[in-house]
Amino acid sequence: CHLIHYLRLSHHLIVLNYLICTFDKLQDVSSEGIKITDAVFDGVEVRVFEPPAKGDESLKRGVVYIHGGGWALASARISLYNNLCRIMAESLNAVVVSIEYRLVPKVRFPEQYHDALRATKHFLQPDVLAEYSVDPSRIAISGDSAGGNLAAAVCQQLSKEEDLAVRPKLQALIYPVLQAFDFNTPSYQQNMNVPVLPRHVMVNYWIDYLNGSYDLARELLVNNHTALNVGRALSFRARLNWTALLPPSFRKNYEPVVQTTGTAAIVEQL
Repeated sequence: CHLIHYLRLSHHLIVLNYLICTFDKLQDVSSEGIKITDAVFDGVEVRVFEPPAKGDESLKRGVVYIHGGGWALASARISLYNNLCRIMAESLNAVVVSIEYRLVPKVRFPEQYHDALRATKHFLQPDVLAEYSVDPSRIAISGDSAGGNLAAAVCQQLSKEEDLAVRPKLQALIYPVLQAFDFNTPSYQQNMNVPVLPRHVMVNYWIDYLNGSYDLARELLVNNHTALNVGRALSFRARLNWTALLPPSFRKNYEPVVQTTGTAAIVEQL
């Protein structure tokens, strides 16, 4: 993939995503009676999973799901997420809306977030919920990895909007990507070279998402972008002080990496 990118035949993420979708061979999970349809919510493609009616229950739960993949890979339509959403729809008796947001490198931050927000707000409209027989008081927003990042951002934004008639009741994040402040947390240090997501690859996903330069990767890996002399990082440092926030079982013997002098310009370049 990187050779193809180097030869300028295509972007390596496009090639990798093509391979993922081409060799997507997971067996479909059998979920009897689940209706699956593709739709467009406010210009954003979604896949909707609807369980059959159960007895005298007139309204179902609702789940908005946002898939992972570094903002660049995977799809709501591949078998992994198709199976997951079918299982959720069946086990929760919920209408599941899986968002097919646009990917890097076609678009970059903040377009993935905008896609997720538009599709979610469309689904939360009372008339749309009524169309799918969804209880407005029982709606969750969920996502994994980069999708967890988008789900958290969508929930934050919805909490600020005063004119919404319907709001989500629950946020369920699965190993979400929530910060690019410290690439030397205990989990990053412990798993820095572990497949399939070593630390340098995660840094590159952030760079691709923010349309930055790969030349910045080395400085991000050693936290030069949040050094003590980087004024814009000061307000976030206490919020992400894992030496105080994590219990000893997670901190283990890892030490924080805080540079005295870093590169403030990285924040502007990302």
